[in-house]
Amino acid sequence: MRAAHDLCCCDILCQYLGMNDLHELVAHSGANEIAYVDPQFPLRPLTLRTARPHQFTPDTPVVFVHHGRGRNGDDYRNYWLPLVDKADILVIAPEFSDVSFPGSRWYNHGNLLDDAGLPNPSEASTYAIDERIFAELRAQGVTRRRRYGLFGHSAGSQFVHRMLALGYRARVATAVAANAGTYSMPELDTRFPFGLGGIGLTNDDVRQFLQFRLTVMAGTHDIDATAEHFPKDPASMRQGGTRLERAHRFIANARAMEGRLGTHCNWTIIDVPGVAHEGDKMSAAAAPIVAAALHASEVIAV
Repeated sequence: MRAAHDLCCCDILCQYLGMNDLHELVAHSGANEIAYVDPQFPLRPLTLRTARPHQFTPDTPVVFVHHGRGRNGDDYRNYWLPLVDKADILVIAPEFSDVSFPGSRWYNHGNLLDDAGLPNPSEASTYAIDERIFAELRAQGVTRRRRYGLFGHSAGSQFVHRMLALGYRARVATAVAANAGTYSMPELDTRFPFGLGGIGLTNDDVRQFLQFRLTVMAGTHDIDATAEHFPKDPASMRQGGTRLERAHRFIANARAMEGRLGTHCNWTIIDVPGVAHEGDKMSAAAAPIVAAALHASEVIAV
């Protein structure tokens, strides 16, 4: 099977015209993958990789798993392969290649802002892609679920929590953000991406974000401040000296906002003992949490 970057012009045109066949994602148990073109980004193909449990049906819960800075969707799909049968979930790992979605602007920061730093239309954000894939899965009968789950690690954790913060959560039942390098703090006096200011959000938007049941996971050994990809710029360092510290700062900031905004924060944080910046181990820790929430989240729509 060809990777997304090997698509010919005919492939791209056909998929742009609505011909993504998502049944191939569940063709057989174990690993599946397809090239996929989102209608908003016809010249920026993705690869969708799945881990399908043996007993899959259209009623099986769906989880989108977001890779880190390495853009290694294959690894993240593989991390979940030994987990999906016990969890009884279908994992979809979208791969945002550096070729199609270069740099933090297009991935971590969701293409929320244009070259001039002004907000793009909501549909032009890459945060909207999961929702469109899920809608297409439903339209094609691949799933009957009404909502889905999210997991992201490292840069994928940045993607996930910012996606939720910006309101792309209408069909999200549960989400886990693990070992993010930086956070968009739930405050409007700090500009995006380190806060939620300057992008048109209101206090009510922040309240709704705080009310979502977000789980933050932090490896207790994710404390290497010298690692190559650990964000060390001044704005990042103000959030804490390690990823572990930054995760707890994110939660503390959210708790402080409860009183200021007159709301209740539904976020929780789970420290994962002995785990460093390791996507496989954080996936294993997150799987039962995501699966339990999804299985309890809805009566199946028929």
